[in-house]
Amino acid sequence: MPKIVVSMWITLDGFVAGPDDEMDWLLADDQLQRYERDLVESAGSLMLGRVTHADFAGYWPVAARNPDEPAAVRGYAQRLDALEKIVVSASGNIADWRGTRRIARIDPDEIAEIKRESGGDIVVYGSLAVIRSLADLRLIDEIHLLVHPLFLRQGKALFDGGRPPARLDLVSAEPFESGVVLMTYRPRGAATGRSTPRN
Repeated sequence: MPKIVVSMWITLDGFVAGPDDEMDWLLADDQLQRYERDLVESAGSLMLGRVTHADFAGYWPVAARNPDEPAAVRGYAQRLDALEKIVVSASGNIADWRGTRRIARIDPDEIAEIKRESGGDIVVYGSLAVIRSLADLRLIDEIHLLVHPLFLRQGKALFDGGRPPARLDLVSAEPFESGVVLMTYRPRGAATGRSTPRN
C-alpha cells in the first residue's frame, strides 16, 4: 500500500519558515537535491494545500520547459509536472496545473481511496494546515524532516499547540555535508512497510 509521506525542511527550534514565509536559511546542497529527486521519482502523487499548489504551479511547469535550467532542476521539475497533484481546498479556487484534482477536506475514507488508487507514495510538501489535519487524524505514514543547523528563533512552527503529544519511531538518520540531517520517522504504532530508498 502506498504511504502518505510528509517531507519538510525544519530548523533545530522547530520552524519551517520565517514569520513572513522566509526560506533564505535553506542549505540546498547536492545531497539534499538528490534526496528531493529520489523522493518524487518513487512517488505516485503530490498532496498540497491551495497556496503551496499555486506557488508550485507558478514555477515548476515553467522550469520543466526552460532549457536554461540546470539538467537536475529541469528533471525534478518535469517529474513534478508529470505527477498527479491532489489539492486540498474548500473554496475550489485553485491554480491551473495539468494533472490536478481537488478534494474539499482531509477525510479518512477519501484518503484511503486515494492511497488505493495511487501508483506510488503520496508526498506532502509545505501546506501546514494539510499536514496538521493528516496528523490529527493519524493518517501520516512517514515523516521526513530535513533538520537545518540553526536556531531561527521566530517563524512558523510545523505544529501548533492544543493537541496531545505524539510519539514517533526513528527509521533512519542521514547527515549531509552541509550540516543538514535527514531524519525519517514513523508515527508510533504505524504499520511497518518499505522505507523510501536512501542513496
